Amino acid sequence: MTEPVVAAIDCGTNSIRLLVASRNVGGDLTDLAREMRIVRLGQGVDATGGFAPEAIERTRAALADYVHTAKALGATRIRMVATSATRDVEGRDGFFGMTAELLGSVVPGAVAEVISGDEEARLSFRGAVAGLGSGPDHDGPVLVTDLGGGSTELVLGEAGSGGGLRVTHAFSADIGCVRLTERALASDPPTEREVDRARGIVEEQLDAAAHRVPIGNARTWVGVAGTFTTLAALAHGLTEYDPVLIHRSRVPIEQLVSLCRRLVGMTSAERLALGPMHPGRADVIGGGALVAMLLARRLAASGVTELVVSEHDILDGVALGLTDES
Repeated sequence: MTEPVVAAIDCGTNSIRLLVASRNVGGDLTDLAREMRIVRLGQGVDATGGFAPEAIERTRAALADYVHTAKALGATRIRMVATSATRDVEGRDGFFGMTAELLGSVVPGAVAEVISGDEEARLSFRGAVAGLGSGPDHDGPVLVTDLGGGSTELVLGEAGSGGGLRVTHAFSADIGCVRLTERALASDPPTEREVDRARGIVEEQLDAAAHRVPIGNARTWVGVAGTFTTLAALAHGLTEYDPVLIHRSRVPIEQLVSLCRRLVGMTSAERLALGPMHPGRADVIGGGALVAMLLARRLAASGVTELVVSEHDILDGVALGLTDES
């Protein structure tokens, strides 16, 4: 029997991404298309509580192209999840109307779903761990961190009765590269006072996370999404972004902290000049780097020595869920 082709779309605060895939005989996903665009849907949401018209238009244009790709590749199932920015905004009717019109051309009645932080965390965990395969990449309790534009999901998983990993604790923190930049890091480069304020915001959120997720139990730390993959590209000295070299790569904690500290203090132009930096990430990755640095220090205190980076994340979790339905 031919495995169905499915399409997963993740619409976050900073980017919108597409995965079109089928599931092979071994149970893993076979990618047919994987794309990412920076649309900054969450532009100004933290301050205004609403979507900017130009952000909706950028998202619509990208989604129209994604729908065309999904149809061309024969997708029979599609699921679009919307995360932090859409959870926080008021007056979402225009956004949902736009997604219904486009997604419905693939599967009648399909519409974007606003998922909770807990579901986002679990989907990210499933996708990240499945993408690492077997072996030493996930020995012991694993902490998966999905550092997005508007929120950061921390998910702890341990070995389950079936031999795989099961989620034991999860928390969605209201900090991400876009939200933190807009809230506290207005200058270019950020002033010392701004960095101190941002640090306080992050530490407060990490304290809240620590009450829900025993991060000190983690023996393996896995980072997913654009901040972490870009940090890995920079740590490994890549001149351009290469997902094959980044996936499953490792970055020592000391090197990660040093890199993050430098990024926080750079101007956007200086970050943009770095080879693997995406133009749509240069102005906000300082905020993401601050989150990664402060979390890294906490994990180092409990014995974690390195970050494992996965190119697979919530998109893969959504796609795997769609194939489960077959």
